[in-house]
Amino acid sequence: MMKAVTELIAHIPRERVLLAEPMSQHTTFAVGGPADVLVLPHTVKEMSLAVRVARSYDIPVTVLGGGSNVLVLDGGIRGMVIQLNEMNRFLSCHATKILASSGFMLKDVCQYAQENGLAGMEFACGIPGTLGGAVFMNAGAYGGEMSHIVSRVRTVNRSGGVRTYETAEFGFGYRQSAFQKLQEYVVEVELQLQYGDKKEIQAMMDDLMDRRRSKQPLEMHSAGSTFKRPPGYFAGTLIDQTGLKGLAHGDAQVSTKHAGFVVNTGHATAADVLAVIHEVQRRVEAAHGVRLEPEVRILGEEKK
Repeated sequence: MMKAVTELIAHIPRERVLLAEPMSQHTTFAVGGPADVLVLPHTVKEMSLAVRVARSYDIPVTVLGGGSNVLVLDGGIRGMVIQLNEMNRFLSCHATKILASSGFMLKDVCQYAQENGLAGMEFACGIPGTLGGAVFMNAGAYGGEMSHIVSRVRTVNRSGGVRTYETAEFGFGYRQSAFQKLQEYVVEVELQLQYGDKKEIQAMMDDLMDRRRSKQPLEMHSAGSTFKRPPGYFAGTLIDQTGLKGLAHGDAQVSTKHAGFVVNTGHATAADVLAVIHEVQRRVEAAHGVRLEPEVRILGEEKK
């Protein structure tokens, strides 16, 4: 590992190659043990280099965007974590298309679309996390999802090579994409939108954000929606009907505002969060015969 670190810091400033870095400081849940090495690249070239170095030393790689939609376990993540939220960013508009680097927060891309009179991604204005993470997970809300608007994707693969994908290759499904299966990392996204009225677009975004603020615990640490939507149901409704709002283990709790969210009310551990998730799964299945599956990606290993 130290040989890999030495090779990295020959090309990437030492302050962006961090050893034993607590992932609680780099995730929206604010929980998680240390990554053996955390690399914060600023360019696609630096990211590609980090992937190639890891591969040459047979070091496992985990790539994160803004750190939302993930639960890092208390034992941390072995190998190299590459987090993309410090990447140099570019954002441009060409007629009805937006080209953006993956490290932009999704809300900022939505606002940029509005400023350019482009409609179609209002649904995404309140989804936490980065553009790249949203594409990777095919994030969605309020009847829209990324699969409806993504037209081209540039990735870095497991060998450090760069590739461009077109629409037919995305493999989008419910919270799924081909990039998950291929273990390729989104670095640039093209969005296909349509012309709209700026005031109407802003009004829709404001309305959706008001709905989110009134119904979701946006003021608390979480990873977003904790469970996938089971066919024919809504996870939050099932949890609420089972009487589980406020269910807690340590400082992890089923939100009293929206039962579909597990939140960190103070100093929760990943073990606390998992205990709540497992208890929710057990009780909902017992009451309704429906097995809830986590939407959050669970990474790393439990504390020994």
